[in-house]
Amino acid sequence: MKKVLFLALAAASFTFSSCDSQKENNMEQTADNVEAAGEDKADAMEAAGNEAGADSVENATEAKADAMEDAADALPSQATPAPATVPAQ
Repeated sequence: MKKVLFLALAAASFTFSSCDSQKENNMEQTADNVEAAGEDKADAMEAAGNEAGADSVENATEAKADAMEDAADALPSQATPAPATVPAQ
């Protein structure tokens, strides 16, 4: 019974573990922030009547954010720890 319970607990812990590392998540969040800031700047430029400049800013920041996300995705994923062994009784 203990082995079955332990195996069920181990399976549940794998279900809830994330594949992305904290560093990868932080880099992706930074990329999202860069993209949002670029969109805000582009919106302000568009409201001021500079649509060409707005498009240029939006495209540039989107490309920068995409490059940052690609760099984050290139990081190694978080390793899932091996399950603990149960001593034989």
